[in-house]
Amino acid sequence: MWLYEKKLQYPVRVDTTNPTLAAMIIEQFGGADGELSAGLRYLSQRWTMPDKRVVATLNDIGTEELAHWEMIGTLVYRLTKDATIEQIKGTPFEAHYVNHGKSLYPHNAAGSPWTATYFNAKDDPIADLHEDMAAEEKARATYEWLINISDDPGVTDTLRFLRQREINHFQRFGESLMLMQDNNGCRKHY
Repeated sequence: MWLYEKKLQYPVRVDTTNPTLAAMIIEQFGGADGELSAGLRYLSQRWTMPDKRVVATLNDIGTEELAHWEMIGTLVYRLTKDATIEQIKGTPFEAHYVNHGKSLYPHNAAGSPWTATYFNAKDDPIADLHEDMAAEEKARATYEWLINISDDPGVTDTLRFLRQREINHFQRFGESLMLMQDNNGCRKHY
């Protein structure tokens, strides 16, 4: 099981109130390529993975993605917690506010609620690991775009940390894929 250390994996600093930026960052809270989808994907796939080393990788990265989900939630909360109604009106965050106030709710930047259809577990180690590598690259790209639009130095720092973790996860899944392909007991899929 997990031991929960009651601190964020990386310090989250927010220097401004910015509901517009929060509405874009919420993509990583409840979007298809966000942290919740990644965490649940990897934690679901681990059950049928035939190699214990790859199971450990899926477990480690899956739990880390949930820690990242907490960091994204913290960013969105801090960007909006002191926002006045006047600062919210006319921003992309306004629709979220009408439905949820300043509470966090998993949806993407366009407002579509999170759904389990955002990920898959196929009981095919090669297919699952390819999906995982693609998911990490898509998340990395999303962090790139968020960094490009962020005007808050603290937020940008956190986004850079998260982008780098996506790169590291991609590499670990690549190593796992090679393990599975080299494993004589594994069915070969091309």
